[in-house]
Amino acid sequence: MPRIQIELPVNFAFATEIPLYLSHMNYAGHLDNAALLSVVSEARTRFFQSLGYSELDVEGLGIVIADAALQYKSEAFHGEVMVVFMTTSDFSSKGCDLLWCMRDKVSQREVARGKTGIVFFDYAARKVAAVPDHFRARAESL
Repeated sequence: MPRIQIELPVNFAFATEIPLYLSHMNYAGHLDNAALLSVVSEARTRFFQSLGYSELDVEGLGIVIADAALQYKSEAFHGEVMVVFMTTSDFSSKGCDLLWCMRDKVSQREVARGKTGIVFFDYAARKVAAVPDHFRARAESL
């Protein structure tokens, strides 16, 4: 079976530091795969906050995760501080991808990389909505 390959941009629009807690570790003592997605979710929330939005209010619309893919590059351990880099890419009429990369703050070792596909959602109407023009313009200018 072919492995997932995720190409990353040279530059990212956003970065945030997130420490790894004991609750992020699995029985083998390294970062758990489900916890990795939790760390990335926290970074995504901070990314939207940095733009003045919340995941439930991006120009009046919310976001929904449509898909996610990731590649592990190395282990990560309790007490390490991760830097999660994030940027938008591949806009469509209803959504875009959030590309991300996680590195250890001290060693700069790449731990994981991934792509999260989001679509915009009108929670009042309960339907997918178009990407807000102002959000797209802001994100593409970063």
